[in-house]
Amino acid sequence: MLQTVEAEFFAELEEKKSRFLAFLVPINRFELRLQELRLEHRKANHHVTAFRLIHDDDHIEEGAKDDGEPAGTSGMPMLKVLIGRELINCGVIVVRYFGGTKLGAGGLARAYSGVASMAIDAAKLVPWQRIVEKKITGRFDQTSEIERQIALLKLLVLDRSYHETGVDILLQGPQAVIESMEEFMLELNLY
Repeated sequence: MLQTVEAEFFAELEEKKSRFLAFLVPINRFELRLQELRLEHRKANHHVTAFRLIHDDDHIEEGAKDDGEPAGTSGMPMLKVLIGRELINCGVIVVRYFGGTKLGAGGLARAYSGVASMAIDAAKLVPWQRIVEKKITGRFDQTSEIERQIALLKLLVLDRSYHETGVDILLQGPQAVIESMEEFMLELNLY
């Protein structure tokens, strides 16, 4: 089951005097947060990233950057943690302050994947749901039942337009919930 985060979460790891600060961030804040962290931590040696983003066609875009660490020792191990934990629409940014002792390729991979895992462990994960929009149409005599069902399903109303035969309502919500609203409308119109 795919999961995501709706807020930022943090973890820290020290390994041979190197400090690793991990920030697990929702994808819509990822690029801005990376810029902020680069400013906040100017003296840090590395700002390593990994992310996963799902597109409307269900294609998953993934990326990882080592930011000066030896190739494959930092961003990719963090990306593998995101994949293994089935996280989507979020990313991990790890700020590293070098402590003077080289960790080696294996040590770096363990530190970066470890601190990414710690941030995920600290996070409040939520099931990922595709958010969709759907226009429904009802007659005036159905309006109160439709509005009650919208409230019950906790759908967001983006627009209401009234016309001579009734109302068009543009809804937004998780795909599964929108589908149950469509089923409700089908049953309502059968009577």
